[in-house]
Amino acid sequence: MSDHSNDGSPHLKRVLGRSDLVLLFVVAVFNLNVVPSIAANGGVTVWLWIISLVLFFWPQGIAVIELAGRYPGEGGVYLWAKEVFGDFHGFLSGWCYWTNNMLYVPTVMLYFVGVSVFVLGPSHQALGDSKTFALIASTALLVVLTVLNIVGLGVGKWLNNLGAIGTAVAAAVLIGLGIVVWLRFGTTITAADFRIPADPRFVMNSFGVICFGLVGLELASVMGDEIRDPAKTLPGAVAWGGIISGALYIGTTLTLLIAVSKNDISVLQGIVQAVGHMAAKVGIGWIIPPFALMLSLSIAGIGSAWMGGSARIPFVAGLDSYMPSWLGKVHPKYATPYAALIVQGAVSLVLVIINFAATGGVQEAFQTMLSLAVVLQLIPFLYVFGALVKFAMDSSSKPVRYSRGVMALAGTSGFLTTMLGIGLAFSPAKQITSVFRYEITMIGLTAFFIGLAAFFFFVYGRHKVARAVPVETTVSSV
Repeated sequence: MSDHSNDGSPHLKRVLGRSDLVLLFVVAVFNLNVVPSIAANGGVTVWLWIISLVLFFWPQGIAVIELAGRYPGEGGVYLWAKEVFGDFHGFLSGWCYWTNNMLYVPTVMLYFVGVSVFVLGPSHQALGDSKTFALIASTALLVVLTVLNIVGLGVGKWLNNLGAIGTAVAAAVLIGLGIVVWLRFGTTITAADFRIPADPRFVMNSFGVICFGLVGLELASVMGDEIRDPAKTLPGAVAWGGIISGALYIGTTLTLLIAVSKNDISVLQGIVQAVGHMAAKVGIGWIIPPFALMLSLSIAGIGSAWMGGSARIPFVAGLDSYMPSWLGKVHPKYATPYAALIVQGAVSLVLVIINFAATGGVQEAFQTMLSLAVVLQLIPFLYVFGALVKFAMDSSSKPVRYSRGVMALAGTSGFLTTMLGIGLAFSPAKQITSVFRYEITMIGLTAFFIGLAAFFFFVYGRHKVARAVPVETTVSSV
């Protein structure tokens, strides 16, 4: 199969069906690694999960289905903001979505290293603290994920699917162990643990992280030209992916709270230690290596899903000439955006190396990077929900799937919740020792990334040549 349509423009292969999308949503949305850091704040976070599911996650599903129906082309949040609010807003939306993942993917690599050493048994767990081993393992995983995504989603999707299965098995083991521990030993958690604490500052900081954890439904529409019959496939996949992911998040958070005291939940050591704590209680410590293997597959799938999906953003931006045009190149054999994928992998590798060069894995540095990723990830959703509100108020705009009332309610709820999540990300978590340094860093880095987006847009925008066919039709179907 060639990589160009009749007019010479590049195209991508339609290889994703409904089951592929449901599994993609589960592996992209549900991330076990964020659960311990959130659950460590106590039972009140269960209410924050429910509030976020109702006010952010449900509107996100409405927005993805409605906007994907209006603009079914490759590009997702980039394409939607571009069509509704103009070229610069589209580029800024896509830029924030992409740069967030440049911060997030290296974190996933480090999660993988930390968990995978448990597969080798207790005698090898010290490797998790070896910078040499961690760098080699992270680099190897980045190379594998990049190659698989270049070969194509037809191959790379199997790692996504395997990751979703690993996530489901790991979550089932976690919840199952929690139930056994609860039935045998009871729990120290009380109704008071679900009340709002006297000083809710640190707990509220986790609200932005929860919204960050619920992002991912839009990922399939970023790959809009690679979905088989998207009009029929996407709505059902969004619904099932959302229901499963939401249930897993609440279930695993409750399990940790019931089975382990919040003071015993380690933010840095992660979910494997929590399972080890429960497994030791019931005398099945042997379960740790196979559990770590399942979780390792899950983490590799998360990395593959976000690397492959976010790389489509510079691919489309490259076609639009806002960034170097070579980013829009499609592989002659595999029909994938290989140039953008290579850049994504290279930048992620540089950030991994910088992480190791920095003064070693400090909680404060990790929290700052996570908060910055939250801000950059949520900025595109201001455009997504703003677009819903705009369509709801525009009498000349014909609804595609939802009534004006539903769009207005979902858009307003999502927009205000996103604003709140962004604002709370600038509030320090309990790991932060210097509030002033944290806030200056957050404001400075956010301004830097937005300023860099403006630089790329206006420098390369001067060289933009008007195209006879717009991007959403240029990236045509097979």
